[in-house]
Amino acid sequence: MKQLNRLRCVSRILYRTHQMPQRRHSGHLHYRSTAPAPRKNQIIAQTILGSMWCWMLWRFYHEPEDVLGHFHLPDPSKWTDQELGIPPDNED
Repeated sequence: MKQLNRLRCVSRILYRTHQMPQRRHSGHLHYRSTAPAPRKNQIIAQTILGSMWCWMLWRFYHEPEDVLGHFHLPDPSKWTDQELGIPPDNED
């Protein structure tokens, strides 16, 4: 009976490992493989991606208020002690 249980455990392990994705030597997990994309499609995708980043960085450089907001930051040197919550020096 003990040997039957061992055999059952081994058969389950073998059955499960047959269905599970295989780990390659590179460390990446491969479940399904697809055909590589044609070189033309890779060039088109990289061109579109590069154009998008150029447009975003150009817009951010020339119009940063689109991201940062349309307001002027206050000058902290003009704030008074009362506004900052600092008590006067003559109080004990």
